Amino acid sequence: MLLTRSKIFLSLTKARLSFSVVFSTVAGYILAIEVINFLDIVLLIVGGYCMVGASNSFNQIIEKDKDALMDRTKFRPLPTKKISTSSAFWISVFLTLLGLSILYTINYKTAFFAALSVFIYTCIYTPLKPITPLSVFVGAIPGAIPFMLGWVAATNSFGIEPGTLFMIQFFWQFPHFWALGWMLDDDYKKAGFNMLPTGNKDKKTATQIILYVIWMIIISVFPYSGLTGNLSLSVYGAIIVLILGILMLMFAINLYNRMNTESARSLFLFTIFYLTSTQLVYIFDKFL
Repeated sequence: MLLTRSKIFLSLTKARLSFSVVFSTVAGYILAIEVINFLDIVLLIVGGYCMVGASNSFNQIIEKDKDALMDRTKFRPLPTKKISTSSAFWISVFLTLLGLSILYTINYKTAFFAALSVFIYTCIYTPLKPITPLSVFVGAIPGAIPFMLGWVAATNSFGIEPGTLFMIQFFWQFPHFWALGWMLDDDYKKAGFNMLPTGNKDKKTATQIILYVIWMIIISVFPYSGLTGNLSLSVYGAIIVLILGILMLMFAINLYNRMNTESARSLFLFTIFYLTSTQLVYIFDKFL
């Protein structure tokens, strides 16, 4: 029984996605400090998971009927009635309140930005998904907050440094989500979702992916300029980040040339590798 409930909880909160988001937050925190406060790390991990998990749970409540129509989501807890909507709602509320309380103990700005992220994701992005592909632009905002949230947690301030971290992950969102949208376009359309910018798997969509990858590359190496305050990047770090960006650009160009699902899947998988690798490069570059 406990194992079953644990599986339901992990599925409801999308554990794998939540932990990847928490990793971004911890990375942002480490970039801002000189001496790691392990209590703050624990608070960020637990509080961050609660907030991201709450967003994912609220999202599944709102989209439970649409999830039942898609192959990718039809086995989630709500479509399969493994948990009631009421129970899922109260779990979401509890996670939100717990997460806010935990993050507030770090500083109020961390709690504020986390609350803003949950609000935009749940109350704006999710309702917009069946209406317009522009929902991806809205969803990119809460999706980009975690990286900068760590810096805010460490410094209790918002400036050029967390703003730069935000922009890196903001521009990264588009090739990431659109590659996924390309892969799952037919499945998304079963539920009435058009996640691609043109609504179709066409050259215009592929072109936009390429353009956002280029913007992502520019902002990712920009800290080398020395114009981003305490957030910096050495020439060696900048070269590695640039190489990673060029590789991602090659995957995007490959999608433009081939226009198939396999190319979109390759790009999607590399976007995950790129974000984690770039964050690690920033961290190692600071301490080595």
